[in-house]
Amino acid sequence: MRVSAGLFAALLAAAALAAAPPAAPPAPAAGAAAATKAVTPPPAAPAASPSGAAAANAPGAPAEAATDTRGLDQEIQGLKKDVVDLNKDLFVLEEELLFPANTQVAVYVSMDVGTFFALDSVTVKIDNKQVKNYLYTAREADALLKGGVQQIYLGNLKVGKHELVAFFTGKGLPVDRDYRRGATINFDKGVGAKYLELKITDKVAKHQPEFLIKDWE
Repeated sequence: MRVSAGLFAALLAAAALAAAPPAAPPAPAAGAAAATKAVTPPPAAPAASPSGAAAANAPGAPAEAATDTRGLDQEIQGLKKDVVDLNKDLFVLEEELLFPANTQVAVYVSMDVGTFFALDSVTVKIDNKQVKNYLYTAREADALLKGGVQQIYLGNLKVGKHELVAFFTGKGLPVDRDYRRGATINFDKGVGAKYLELKITDKVAKHQPEFLIKDWE
Protein backbone atom coordinates (compact mmCIF):
# COMPACT_ATOMS: atom_id res chain seq x y z
CA MET A 1 0.00 0.00 0.00
CA ARG A 2 1.38 3.34 -0.86
CA VAL A 3 1.52 6.06 1.77
CA SER A 4 1.51 9.68 0.83
CA ALA A 5 4.31 11.97 1.92
CA GLY A 6 1.97 14.16 4.04
CA LEU A 7 0.59 11.25 6.01
CA PHE A 8 4.07 9.90 6.63
CA ALA A 9 5.25 13.25 8.02
CA ALA A 10 2.28 13.40 10.44
CA LEU A 11 3.05 9.93 11.80
CA LEU A 12 6.66 10.90 12.48
CA ALA A 13 5.59 14.01 14.36
CA ALA A 14 3.18 11.99 16.54
CA ALA A 15 5.86 9.42 17.40
CA ALA A 16 8.33 12.13 18.38
CA LEU A 17 5.76 13.79 20.65
CA ALA A 18 5.03 10.53 22.41
CA ALA A 19 8.71 9.76 23.05
CA ALA A 20 9.52 13.22 24.54
CA PRO A 21 9.46 13.55 28.51
CA PRO A 22 6.57 15.45 30.09
CA ALA A 23 7.15 19.17 30.68
CA ALA A 24 7.61 20.40 34.31
CA PRO A 25 4.70 22.38 35.73
CA PRO A 26 5.20 26.15 35.92
CA ALA A 27 6.63 27.52 39.19
CA PRO A 28 4.00 29.25 41.38
CA ALA A 29 4.25 32.98 41.88
CA ALA A 30 5.84 34.43 45.08
CA GLY A 31 2.49 35.65 46.50
CA ALA A 32 0.89 32.28 46.00
CA ALA A 33 3.78 30.52 47.82
CA ALA A 34 3.42 32.82 50.82
CA ALA A 35 -0.30 32.21 50.88
CA THR A 36 0.02 28.46 50.73
CA LYS A 37 2.82 28.20 53.31
CA ALA A 38 1.65 26.25 56.39
CA VAL A 39 1.30 28.33 59.58
CA THR A 40 2.92 26.72 62.60
CA PRO A 41 0.67 27.16 65.70
CA PRO A 42 2.30 28.56 68.87
CA PRO A 43 3.06 26.07 71.64
CA ALA A 44 0.15 25.63 74.07
CA ALA A 45 0.60 26.91 77.63
CA PRO A 46 1.03 24.14 80.21
CA ALA A 47 -2.12 23.37 82.13
CA ALA A 48 -2.14 24.46 85.78
CA SER A 49 -1.79 21.59 88.18
CA PRO A 50 -4.59 20.98 90.72
CA SER A 51 -2.22 21.76 93.59
CA GLY A 52 -1.28 25.10 91.99
CA ALA A 53 -4.93 26.05 91.50
CA ALA A 54 -5.69 25.20 95.10
CA ALA A 55 -2.76 27.33 96.26
CA ALA A 56 -3.95 30.26 94.11
CA ASN A 57 -7.49 30.01 95.54
CA ALA A 58 -6.42 29.46 99.17
CA PRO A 59 -7.83 32.31 101.39
CA GLY A 60 -4.53 33.09 103.08
CA ALA A 61 -5.02 36.86 103.39
CA PRO A 62 -8.52 36.74 105.03
CA ALA A 63 -7.30 34.17 107.58
CA GLU A 64 -4.36 36.38 108.52
CA ALA A 65 -6.68 39.42 108.77
CA ALA A 66 -9.06 37.50 111.09
CA THR A 67 -6.14 36.50 113.31
CA ASP A 68 -4.95 40.11 113.50
CA THR A 69 -8.49 41.27 114.41
CA ARG A 70 -8.76 38.75 117.24
CA GLY A 71 -5.41 39.82 118.59
CA LEU A 72 -6.48 43.49 118.48
CA ASP A 73 -9.75 42.69 120.31
CA GLN A 74 -7.82 40.92 123.06
CA GLU A 75 -5.51 43.91 123.44
CA ILE A 76 -8.51 46.27 123.68
CA GLN A 77 -10.17 44.10 126.34
CA GLY A 78 -6.92 44.03 128.30
CA LEU A 79 -6.65 47.83 128.12
CA LYS A 80 -10.26 48.20 129.32
CA LYS A 81 -9.55 45.98 132.33
CA ASP A 82 -6.43 48.00 133.12
CA VAL A 83 -8.48 51.22 132.99
CA VAL A 84 -11.13 49.80 135.34
CA ASP A 85 -8.47 48.64 137.81
CA LEU A 86 -6.77 52.03 137.62
CA ASN A 87 -10.07 53.83 138.29
CA LYS A 88 -10.64 51.65 141.36
CA ASP A 89 -7.18 52.45 142.69
CA LEU A 90 -7.69 56.16 142.04
CA PHE A 91 -11.08 56.09 143.80
CA VAL A 92 -9.59 54.43 146.88
CA LEU A 93 -6.69 56.89 146.87
CA GLU A 94 -9.10 59.82 146.53
CA GLU A 95 -11.15 58.62 149.51
CA GLU A 96 -8.01 58.20 151.59
CA LEU A 97 -6.87 61.72 150.71
CA LEU A 98 -10.25 63.44 151.12
CA PHE A 99 -11.52 61.40 154.05
CA PRO A 100 -8.63 60.27 156.27
CA ALA A 101 -9.41 57.45 158.69
CA ASN A 102 -8.96 59.66 161.76
CA THR A 103 -11.78 62.06 160.65
CA GLN A 104 -13.95 59.87 158.41
CA VAL A 105 -17.66 59.30 159.07
CA ALA A 106 -19.85 57.13 156.81
CA VAL A 107 -23.65 56.76 156.89
CA TYR A 108 -25.47 53.77 155.34
CA VAL A 109 -29.14 52.95 154.64
CA SER A 110 -30.78 49.51 154.84
CA MET A 111 -34.35 48.18 154.73
CA ASP A 112 -36.01 45.06 156.08
CA VAL A 113 -39.30 43.62 154.73
CA GLY A 114 -40.96 46.94 153.71
CA THR A 115 -44.53 45.73 154.21
CA PHE A 116 -45.70 48.96 155.87
CA PHE A 117 -43.51 51.56 154.14
CA ALA A 118 -42.38 52.46 150.59
CA LEU A 119 -39.26 54.67 150.68
CA ASP A 120 -39.11 57.89 148.61
CA SER A 121 -36.25 59.93 150.14
CA VAL A 122 -33.85 60.28 153.05
CA THR A 123 -32.45 63.51 154.48
CA VAL A 124 -29.38 63.47 156.75
CA LYS A 125 -28.33 66.25 159.12
CA ILE A 126 -25.20 66.28 161.26
CA ASP A 127 -24.88 68.88 164.01
CA ASN A 128 -27.96 70.65 162.65
CA LYS A 129 -26.45 70.94 159.14
CA GLN A 130 -27.96 69.13 156.17
CA VAL A 131 -25.28 67.00 154.54
CA LYS A 132 -27.37 64.81 152.24
CA ASN A 133 -30.81 64.60 150.63
CA TYR A 134 -31.33 61.54 148.44
CA LEU A 135 -34.35 60.69 146.24
CA TYR A 136 -34.84 56.99 145.45
CA THR A 137 -36.00 55.40 142.23
CA ALA A 138 -38.27 52.35 142.34
CA ARG A 139 -35.31 50.15 141.32
CA GLU A 140 -33.10 51.51 144.12
CA ALA A 141 -35.82 51.03 146.74
CA ASP A 142 -36.39 47.48 145.47
CA ALA A 143 -32.64 46.78 145.75
CA LEU A 144 -32.72 47.85 149.41
CA LEU A 145 -35.69 45.55 150.05
CA LYS A 146 -33.68 42.67 148.58
CA GLY A 147 -30.91 43.17 151.13
CA GLY A 148 -28.84 45.93 149.54
CA VAL A 149 -27.00 48.49 151.66
CA GLN A 150 -26.41 52.01 150.35
CA GLN A 151 -23.67 54.42 151.42
CA ILE A 152 -25.65 57.63 151.51
CA TYR A 153 -22.98 59.91 152.98
CA LEU A 154 -19.21 60.04 153.46
CA GLY A 155 -17.55 63.01 155.18
CA ASN A 156 -15.19 64.27 157.84
CA LEU A 157 -15.82 65.03 161.52
CA LYS A 158 -13.59 66.22 164.29
CA VAL A 159 -13.05 64.12 167.35
CA GLY A 160 -15.79 64.77 169.92
CA LYS A 161 -19.56 64.55 170.44
CA HIS A 162 -21.96 64.92 167.51
CA GLU A 163 -25.64 64.55 166.66
CA LEU A 164 -27.12 62.90 163.57
CA VAL A 165 -30.76 63.36 162.55
CA ALA A 166 -32.34 61.43 159.66
CA PHE A 167 -35.74 62.08 158.05
CA PHE A 168 -37.49 59.32 156.08
CA THR A 169 -40.21 60.22 153.54
CA GLY A 170 -42.42 57.78 151.66
CA LYS A 171 -45.80 56.11 151.46
CA GLY A 172 -47.49 54.26 154.28
CA LEU A 173 -48.74 50.79 153.36
CA PRO A 174 -51.17 49.21 152.76
CA VAL A 175 -52.96 52.59 152.87
CA ASP A 176 -51.39 54.89 150.26
CA ARG A 177 -50.68 57.99 152.36
CA ASP A 178 -47.71 60.29 152.80
CA TYR A 179 -45.39 59.25 155.58
CA ARG A 180 -42.56 61.23 157.21
CA ARG A 181 -40.66 60.11 160.27
CA GLY A 182 -37.38 61.00 161.90
CA ALA A 183 -34.70 59.38 164.02
CA THR A 184 -31.90 60.88 166.11
CA ILE A 185 -28.64 59.62 167.60
CA ASN A 186 -25.89 61.25 169.64
CA PHE A 187 -22.48 59.66 169.14
CA ASP A 188 -18.82 60.16 170.00
CA LYS A 189 -16.32 60.51 167.19
CA GLY A 190 -13.00 59.12 168.30
CA VAL A 191 -9.71 58.60 166.49
CA GLY A 192 -10.61 56.38 163.55
CA ALA A 193 -13.48 56.00 161.12
CA LYS A 194 -17.10 56.12 162.35
CA TYR A 195 -19.88 54.06 160.71
CA LEU A 196 -23.60 54.71 161.24
CA GLU A 197 -26.54 52.75 159.76
CA LEU A 198 -30.04 54.08 159.10
CA LYS A 199 -32.34 51.07 159.42
CA ILE A 200 -35.95 50.86 158.21
CA THR A 201 -37.81 47.86 159.61
CA ASP A 202 -41.39 46.70 159.98
CA LYS A 203 -42.86 46.75 163.47
CA VAL A 204 -45.31 43.90 163.05
CA ALA A 205 -46.98 44.32 166.44
CA LYS A 206 -48.09 47.87 165.59
CA HIS A 207 -48.44 47.36 161.81
CA GLN A 208 -46.20 50.30 161.07
CA PRO A 209 -42.59 50.98 160.03
CA GLU A 210 -39.80 51.64 162.51
CA PHE A 211 -36.76 53.87 161.90
CA LEU A 212 -33.55 53.30 163.80
CA ILE A 213 -29.94 54.55 163.71
CA LYS A 214 -27.27 52.04 164.64
CA ASP A 215 -23.78 53.03 165.73
CA TRP A 216 -21.18 50.52 164.51
CA GLU A 217 -18.56 51.12 167.18
